[in-house]
Amino acid sequence: MKQRKQISAINTGNKLAMEPAPDTSDLAERESRWNYALVGSGLGVWDHNNLTGTKYYSNTWKEIRGMAPHEQADGDYEEWLKLLHPDDRDFVIMAIERQIAGDPDFHVFEYRERHKDGRWVWIECRGACVEWDESGAPVRIVGTDTDITARKQSEEMLEHLSRRLDLALDISRIGVFEADLNAGTVEWDDRLLAMYGLEGTPRVKLSEAWEQALHPDDRERTLKNLEASLEKDRGLLQEFRIIRGDGAERVIRARSAFFLDAEGKRKLIGANWDVTEEVSLRNDLQKAKDLAEARNRELEAARENIEHLALHDFLTELPNRRYLDRILDERSAGCRESGLTLAILHIDLDRFKQINDTLGHRAGDAMLKHAARVLKDCVRSSDFVARIGGDEFVVLCTIDSSPKKLSNMAARIIRELSKPVRYEGHDCRFGASIGIAAESGKDLDAKQLLLNADIALYRAKAAGRNRHEFFSKDARRTIIAAKRLSDEMLQGLERNEFIPFYQLQFHAHTLEVAGVETLARWRHPEHGLLTPGHFLTIAEDLDVVSAIDGLILERGLADRAAWAREGFVTPKLSVNVSSRRLGDPGLGKKLRALKIEPGILSFELLESISLDDCDDAVLSNLRQLRKLGIDIEIDDFGTGHASIVSLLKLSPRTLKIDRELIRMLPQSAEQRKLVRSIIDIGRSLNILVTAEGVESMDHVRILGDLGCDMLQGYALARPMPAMQIPAFVRNAGWRRHDADAYALQSVLRQQIKSNRSK
Repeated sequence: MKQRKQISAINTGNKLAMEPAPDTSDLAERESRWNYALVGSGLGVWDHNNLTGTKYYSNTWKEIRGMAPHEQADGDYEEWLKLLHPDDRDFVIMAIERQIAGDPDFHVFEYRERHKDGRWVWIECRGACVEWDESGAPVRIVGTDTDITARKQSEEMLEHLSRRLDLALDISRIGVFEADLNAGTVEWDDRLLAMYGLEGTPRVKLSEAWEQALHPDDRERTLKNLEASLEKDRGLLQEFRIIRGDGAERVIRARSAFFLDAEGKRKLIGANWDVTEEVSLRNDLQKAKDLAEARNRELEAARENIEHLALHDFLTELPNRRYLDRILDERSAGCRESGLTLAILHIDLDRFKQINDTLGHRAGDAMLKHAARVLKDCVRSSDFVARIGGDEFVVLCTIDSSPKKLSNMAARIIRELSKPVRYEGHDCRFGASIGIAAESGKDLDAKQLLLNADIALYRAKAAGRNRHEFFSKDARRTIIAAKRLSDEMLQGLERNEFIPFYQLQFHAHTLEVAGVETLARWRHPEHGLLTPGHFLTIAEDLDVVSAIDGLILERGLADRAAWAREGFVTPKLSVNVSSRRLGDPGLGKKLRALKIEPGILSFELLESISLDDCDDAVLSNLRQLRKLGIDIEIDDFGTGHASIVSLLKLSPRTLKIDRELIRMLPQSAEQRKLVRSIIDIGRSLNILVTAEGVESMDHVRILGDLGCDMLQGYALARPMPAMQIPAFVRNAGWRRHDADAYALQSVLRQQIKSNRSK
């Protein structure tokens, strides 16, 4: 209570007696000196005298609070308390009380006060009681206020930075150490101790603890690096493994640097951080990277393999047509720029199909591989060799000289490919036909050049095979015409433009109708009626001969039935059959579907079909023909292909003597002997003999005398459409007077021979 009264007395300004004043001049000097000192120190002086009831505030004190020097400070305690920061107000009241009471802990205290411009300033208050009354109550308190706002801001900033540093170190799990190299001591912070698992353990010598914690496999390297760093006073960054106190293995990254402290002592400061997870992640990433790179290499190898497969023939490993097209475009562009000549050799293997058909596809594959090797050996390293399908190859060359080199190259290829190849005990022989086309200049067209080589190849094959031909414009025109005719032929099959014509056959002695041969004709919308000589080769190339044969057979059977309805029944209908149709595995099924009456149909086989080398399919079809009651005739007999043995094996019903042997009968005794020999052979084998090409009555007479069985030719009847056959037979136009007389003469001769034999 007494103290409160004393404070109240101070605030109410009660005046107390003062000591006698010192000398005025001395006082002024002393006051001036202290004023200068106080102003220079930035201290704001305040003096509360309860005896005199006065309160003094220096200009610096006012300046701290934003007051002007002339501005009065009334010293109202309650109003002053309102200027204090709300968080500091209770503390200040208590601090003042303790300061007045002489508590040394509150001789100096800090608080915040509102500046005149509205901001808060930090003030450091230093004060003490300097006078007391006789009862011991404080009556005068003097002190200084200092603006410590800048210091508090610096402290706050330092504290903030310290907090951030501690947080960063905690987050990054960095432990810090400092070593005094002169004293040989080292200090670790708590984070570093925890990192090594040493927290809470009895005090140890940290340098020894660190060495002992090093992983045995990393210890020598790590200590050696540290030693080198210490010798050269050079900072160090290294990574090593440790075994913690709890036995866990961790990976530590350490960085250190040298410095001299204020006393000149040589020190080393450093940081360690646990990078186990980082290293594990890095190792995992490295493994993933290695795996990805390995997979990429595998994918690249797979891509290259796929691209190789896409651009190469799987059998011969040669580039394929797709690769050829790419290289063809590249080299043609290069030749257009350089002026060089681009040449193409289009190669087709001759007699390759026979090897495939007789020895099997494995033999054919072996021959294709052999051909690929031969081609690679026969060309230059800069030439491009490709297999474009089947037994076809292409060689692409760039030349700057005459075509002679191309001709030599083609001849060398043909010569090497013609050599026999041994395969499983067989000597395989095949050859090659080559078409060559070359072009240069800015108008060079690669695709047209390839087509020109194909045209030249066609010429080489048509000229007898196993040879080479150069492209010419005449050949191109021929090929274009043939191509057009091929297209028209396919259209003609769709439009039923192929029709049968018929040529009557006659008994040689009576000139009675013995049968009808069915002949194919093409009723061309532009060129008129075409015989097989105009279209057979193209039909063979298109592989439609069998289709034409089948169509003519069906039409022939239908026409025969129509003739029968008009009263003409032909004893026999003969049709031609091609070698391809004879080798058709489905021929028997197709013939059975036609429900052919046995004995009315005969198939004419060209003697050019090699009867001695018939494969199993041909022999099977021949057996089925006999079962169906279809006779077999050998057409064009006498050209030297059929042997007596093959005739015995085949047992044909009829032989047809080739027209070339018949043509010169009236003029050649030798031809008559030859024909008589053929007739005798037929009679001895119980085979009928028909003569083709009977062009005159001399032929009729001579062949009758020679004992020929049947005749066919223009002298008796020309080929004619189906509708004309019945009328022609009814009119018997072939029975002219000389023909009748000859027929009677032939009958008499036969009767005389018969009587003599009796």
